[in-house]
Amino acid sequence: MLAELSIKNFAIIESLSISFEKGLTVLTGETGAGKSIIIDAIHLLIGGRGSAEFVRFGEEKAEIEGLFLLDDETHPCYGKCAEFGIDISEGMVVLRREIFATGKSVCRVNGKLVTTAILREIGSTLVDIHGQHEHQELMDPSRHLPLLDEYGGAEIAEALAEYRSVYEKYEQLRKKLKKLNENEQQMAHRLDLLTFQLNEIQQANLQPNEEEQLMEERVKIINFQKIYEALKHSYEALSGEQRGLDWIGLAMSHLDDVASIDPSLKEAYETIANSYYLLEDITYKLRDELEQLEYDPYRLDFIESRLSEINQLKRKYGSTIEEILQYAEKIGEEIDTIQNRETHIHELQKELKSVTEDLLIEAKNVTNVRKKYAKMLIDHIHQELKDLYMEKTQFDIVFSKREGTLDAPLLDGVPVKFHEDGVDVVEFYISTNVGEPLKPLAKIASGGELSRIMLALKSIFSKHQGVTSIIFDEVDTGVSGRVAQAIAEKIYRISIDSQVLCISHLPQVAAMADTHLFIAKETDGNRTKTSVKALTEEEKVKEIGRMISGVEITELTKKHAKELLELATKLKE
Repeated sequence: MLAELSIKNFAIIESLSISFEKGLTVLTGETGAGKSIIIDAIHLLIGGRGSAEFVRFGEEKAEIEGLFLLDDETHPCYGKCAEFGIDISEGMVVLRREIFATGKSVCRVNGKLVTTAILREIGSTLVDIHGQHEHQELMDPSRHLPLLDEYGGAEIAEALAEYRSVYEKYEQLRKKLKKLNENEQQMAHRLDLLTFQLNEIQQANLQPNEEEQLMEERVKIINFQKIYEALKHSYEALSGEQRGLDWIGLAMSHLDDVASIDPSLKEAYETIANSYYLLEDITYKLRDELEQLEYDPYRLDFIESRLSEINQLKRKYGSTIEEILQYAEKIGEEIDTIQNRETHIHELQKELKSVTEDLLIEAKNVTNVRKKYAKMLIDHIHQELKDLYMEKTQFDIVFSKREGTLDAPLLDGVPVKFHEDGVDVVEFYISTNVGEPLKPLAKIASGGELSRIMLALKSIFSKHQGVTSIIFDEVDTGVSGRVAQAIAEKIYRISIDSQVLCISHLPQVAAMADTHLFIAKETDGNRTKTSVKALTEEEKVKEIGRMISGVEITELTKKHAKELLELATKLKE
């Protein structure tokens, strides 16, 4: 749930800190008091599009911060945060966003800087905002298939996963075939280019680790004189009369004479003797190195030329010799494919036909599973609409197929076009009046009907989505009377499973609130600011009375308000 919200210098809000509780929180107040501004702030906090216009006039930046508490470690937010390397401690997630007057936006999740896109991905697991925009989204047929898939849950997801694994193979084969079917001239030009590249690489006769070995040898040649002098002086220091080995041999000889007399000197003798023989071996090696050492200026020229050739190939075909050789292997395969084009086309066509048959089976399976859940969703929605006094409304989910060209694969006798989401096109149809035919939702529903249909869907989907908080921004527009009471009860039922924040002008909805926040606009000097107050029981009566009658609150309206609150209490029980 959203536990705390802090807003500074945002629109007409100077500074505001709000604590939220579980259950249903209703926000009311006069038009223009700033109710929707608070929802706008939450929308920005979860990654909505920001603008410098949100910054309070005369201020450098607007700041929004929210604390969310997660009760369940299986909550989708845990997985999403782990994906981006963000730690969640003690089930707390803090989102913070700063919007500067320059237009710059800075986002943080639990103190870690993130992009707006990442903030949006994490925010979408925490808050679900519904307002007039979402009504429009419901009118968009392209949103209907994802809603059905969401309702179907794991079973549709599993069927889609099977379909997509085959679809991926299908797309790969189709692209390969399309490439091979390109015109002859393009293929000839491509073959010439690849043949030239392969010859250039093969003629270079590159060897693995060759570059490293050449660079090592170049360093030795450049430093030949230094190496020669070091070997020469080292050898001379050890070998010859009155040199290192001579003196060590003398010490060994003297100790050898007395080691048999004093056993304690035997260890010293053996150590010197071992050192002598080791140094003697090294001296021979130094001598051999000196004798073999030879300066070849032509070898250095060859190395420089070879390294230059390797660098030229690296600029064209890869950053290392290994990458160049891998590229050569790859283009060799492509050359073979082009040269044996007809054979490859035939093999690909055969393989594509087999994969297409598998894909048609998987597509049909996805459709069947979707239709099963479509029937369940239709029954579920009819029940929800009945609760909202739309019992005579007929709702249906109409299936069609993505149409392909005449030569496209046939599914149930219809040419279909494969898509990542299958071959189905789904649209919600409705008839709100008895005797009227079912028509697309976008062409039938009025504003009030849309509010109820959307609420019916949200009642169903809130249990599937697992979001922490659901926000309804004036979704009760265009309804009144018993329908308003039904909507109030429906919103309250949703709040049993999820925290709900609701901006409403309906007294019936306000009466159902577990927490009632009153939003007011005040003038302080020459500036306007917004304040928020949690109402007491007595203040609730007055505010609901104002919502019933308007400006003038009479004893009758107070009585009516009390009756609404008493009815709400009974309904909750």
